[in-house]
Amino acid sequence: MTTILQARNLTKRYQPGMTGVDALRGVSLDIQEGEFVALMGPSGSGKSTLLQLLGGLDQPSSGDVMLAGQPISRLSEDQATRLRRSETGFVFQFFNLIPLLDVCENIGLPFRIAGQNPNKGELKTRIADVIELVDLKGKERHKPDQLSAGEQQRVAVARALVTRPAILFADEPTGNLDYHTGLELLDALWASCHDRGQTVVLVTHDSKAAAYADRVLVMNDGRIHDQIVLGRRATHETGPLIARLAQLGL
Repeated sequence: MTTILQARNLTKRYQPGMTGVDALRGVSLDIQEGEFVALMGPSGSGKSTLLQLLGGLDQPSSGDVMLAGQPISRLSEDQATRLRRSETGFVFQFFNLIPLLDVCENIGLPFRIAGQNPNKGELKTRIADVIELVDLKGKERHKPDQLSAGEQQRVAVARALVTRPAILFADEPTGNLDYHTGLELLDALWASCHDRGQTVVLVTHDSKAAAYADRVLVMNDGRIHDQIVLGRRATHETGPLIARLAQLGL
């Protein structure tokens, strides 16, 4: 397998007031193309900070991030922005949809921002493709307020996938969803990985969500505390993961 994302000795220190806070303390990892990886840990463990550094949304205090062979941690802001647009997709806890735009228009927004017309040719086909992937066919002209919370989050996933990013980052994407709706969203993420080879990095505190991953990196106190290898499975039972987390005292 090809390594698509590398981090080496990442640190991140914040300076609120007179005291410093070390959010990350020398994190290193490798993620392979087509892999589904979950970052798990308690609040304040550093998992969301790590996701931001891996995706180029923030710069480390020290250390390096290589994304698709490029040193994203050393790029200028303009260079990092271009790399994010071409190689990454992001899904967050809050949907961040444009209320006045319908499903197709929200999904096609990355193309509009890049100065492209999403209503023609291959781009139109891509939009139809991700709408089918997230099971929103028939709701293309619905506005966000005509959709359930789960459907809105699936629009956000489709928008992140429509540019065919090398890697998809998802930060607590089920945090505002009920149990069954959250599972539907996780099914869509897993299908994009298993059926289409999409690399996914998921931040979560929920063992049900983490159980969808091929492996789980458990974080605590700004470090990777342990790695739990689950493998690619058609069923996503939580038992093996919960048993290992219990052994770790989490």
